[in-house]
Amino acid sequence: MKTRAITGFIFVGVMLASLLFGGYVFTLFVLVISILAVDEFYHLIGSTAIKPQKWGGILLVISIYLPLYQYLFKNEPFQNLLFCVPIVIALIISELYRKHLNPFHNIAYTLFGVMYAAVPFCFFYALAFIDGAFNMHYPLGFLLLLWASDTGAYLFGSRFAKHQLFERHSPKKSWEGFFGGMFISALLAVGISFYFNELSYIHWLVISFIVVVAGTFGDLSESMLKRSLSVKDSGSLLPGHGGVLDRFDGLLLAAPLVYVYLHFVHIF
Repeated sequence: MKTRAITGFIFVGVMLASLLFGGYVFTLFVLVISILAVDEFYHLIGSTAIKPQKWGGILLVISIYLPLYQYLFKNEPFQNLLFCVPIVIALIISELYRKHLNPFHNIAYTLFGVMYAAVPFCFFYALAFIDGAFNMHYPLGFLLLLWASDTGAYLFGSRFAKHQLFERHSPKKSWEGFFGGMFISALLAVGISFYFNELSYIHWLVISFIVVVAGTFGDLSESMLKRSLSVKDSGSLLPGHGGVLDRFDGLLLAAPLVYVYLHFVHIF
């Protein structure tokens, strides 16, 4: 428990520092986390029968982030994303020369690893620029609501748990914990609206709802992945917490949906 608390404290501090030090540091931090998440996925899924193209996948992640950075910071055309096309084609062609048993499995898992473990961080990163310039309030608010949901679910679940939420994939999760997380996250959303007043409390409450629901499904999805592979943790990078995917499982499904919601809020 002590190791988990120390790791969590340091990790939260690093994340907050990446936001406080501005857009360039935040860009680098999210890119590094994305690469670590993709690398972890490849190690997790890799076996004698499946050999994802680790370096090709990491190169694809970078080829996505650089155009995104140029678009958000410098308003350059997003067409630079087209550099992803030859990389994807190269991934397919390279399987002709690797001589593995399941070449199309390798291609599929390489591409899915990027989509599952890296693309969600692109949406999280883009939250900071939803107003057109770097604003730490949106990603910070997102993280606070996500952490509040996890904390509320743990506190209420450990105290009142009677009805399992999804026994097949996560026996420890309960409906009581789910609604407890929603309650704590909603309370925090109202509080956030007084300080991060770019949005009304109604919008922060909607974001809170999205974070709790999608974050729970993200957690369950990652548990489904680990159970299908018969592993306890996705990695060992964060002592007491497991891996990067374990720490950010809720973000993987919640961040894209929150970005979509805020995008339409700004349009209308």
